[in-house]
Amino acid sequence: MAMTDTAASRGQPALWTPGDWNAFFGFGTNILVNMLVLTGLLRFVLKMPDSLVFGRILPALGLMMALSTMYYAYLAWKLAKETGRSDVCALPSGVSVPHMFIVTFVIMLPISISTGDPIKGWEAGLAWVFIQSIILMAGGFIAPYIRKVTPRAALLGTLAGVSIAFISMRPAMEMYMTPIIGLTCFAIIMLSWFGGFRYPRGIPAGLVAIAAGMLIAWASVLIGQPIGGVGFDKLGQAFSSFGFSLPIPAIGHTFSGFQFLGIILVTAIPFGIYDLVEAMDNVESAEAAGDHYPTTKVLSADGVVSMVGCLMGNPFINAVYIGHPGWKAMGGRIGYSALTGVMVLVLAWFGIIALLTALIPVVAIAPILLYIGMLIGAQAFQTTPSSHAPAVVLALTPHLAAWAKVLIDGALGAAGTNAAAVGLDKMAQVGVLYHGLEIMGGGAIITGLVLGAIGVFVIEKKFVEAAMFSAAGAVLTFFGFMHGEAVGFAKSPAVAVAYLMVAGLLYAASRQPATSEEKPKLAAQPAE
Repeated sequence: MAMTDTAASRGQPALWTPGDWNAFFGFGTNILVNMLVLTGLLRFVLKMPDSLVFGRILPALGLMMALSTMYYAYLAWKLAKETGRSDVCALPSGVSVPHMFIVTFVIMLPISISTGDPIKGWEAGLAWVFIQSIILMAGGFIAPYIRKVTPRAALLGTLAGVSIAFISMRPAMEMYMTPIIGLTCFAIIMLSWFGGFRYPRGIPAGLVAIAAGMLIAWASVLIGQPIGGVGFDKLGQAFSSFGFSLPIPAIGHTFSGFQFLGIILVTAIPFGIYDLVEAMDNVESAEAAGDHYPTTKVLSADGVVSMVGCLMGNPFINAVYIGHPGWKAMGGRIGYSALTGVMVLVLAWFGIIALLTALIPVVAIAPILLYIGMLIGAQAFQTTPSSHAPAVVLALTPHLAAWAKVLIDGALGAAGTNAAAVGLDKMAQVGVLYHGLEIMGGGAIITGLVLGAIGVFVIEKKFVEAAMFSAAGAVLTFFGFMHGEAVGFAKSPAVAVAYLMVAGLLYAASRQPATSEEKPKLAAQPAE
């Protein structure tokens, strides 16, 4: 193989190339936006005190992300040295964006509300990441099997349900509450990320949207009609957060979160599996671009750095990002990843994120969240056979039930009451079937996966496989992983029996002679 780089030919790969600047500014901006988003979630959704956010969580997150980006820079350097190539690109990594919202809205927020203590929500998030980390480290052996037996429409369908209900809806409503900023920023993002429009000098659309939101918000302050929640008073307060904050061990807080283990396991297990599948997909994508990285080392690294992060106080999990071929095509090699790690440490340990959050209106970030939700939801339909679309919709429904229950509980709690006090019968009389939402929405992640799998296999006339998933649903329901708020014994026995009956029916159907009846057309008109 011909050597294309002098340093590589001497066995010492170049640590920095001109293309690393392009990749750093693109990837670094992506990481910065994610940090601003999660800081907004911690402060304004979870209502966590600034001392916790800027003094404990962000320093720990900075440590985790620096360890991750520098490790993947090292793997790239090692690969370049072994192969003598100068075009090796490091894997991109950072906080897992889908899981950022899952741990916020499905774990930390409900527990913070139910206990009235955001610290308890933080501790539950730490315990959730701890379990996820173990699954990542140990799961490389089982992930291929789970991926093999579970239809993609089921895996992506239940994720789409989370994205629509818990990622997309709140930012969409926030946008319309401050439409001058929200809709303008959303249009900027839509033009680029969906329409392919390029902004001058290739400036990332997320950065353009944030800058536009800042410009409108601060202009409104200057003319005396403030919108967007920014102001000089808040800017002054942000400077008080400046200072050097090192991560502090939070081992006690992590294990304190295990008191919510029943709630945590319902989501930690399926999303740990999703992490495994996602990591394998992204490693395969890098290999297709010419860079072979060992899957076991990647999964182990994500698990180890996530474990370190949570034990130091960070409730967000690390993941290898999709997009390696893009950063490589941009010229990224080894240095862009390492420099991103340094940038994160500076932002997180010196309190600079606090200043940025005071400068940037939260509503300017909301369109980015909506875009993420749209993308995840659309993926379930775009990357699966069109005939599986009904199964994807079926996988969505438990999450809609869970979302409706969260809204109802929040509204009743604000009024100083709850569903039991109001009366389930009275609520049913006005069309609010609270008990139905409670049962269907319990354990929505796994419920959506199982229902989606059953739907796919029925559509494909693989009735035995459908029966097996239904039987698995009976077991999972009996122990509270589905249709329950916590893991336990005989949580929803009637629903478990119903799944067994469905399994029996499906198996009986599999023993009948094959039918030549065609599947109904999706475009057929509904019966009147």
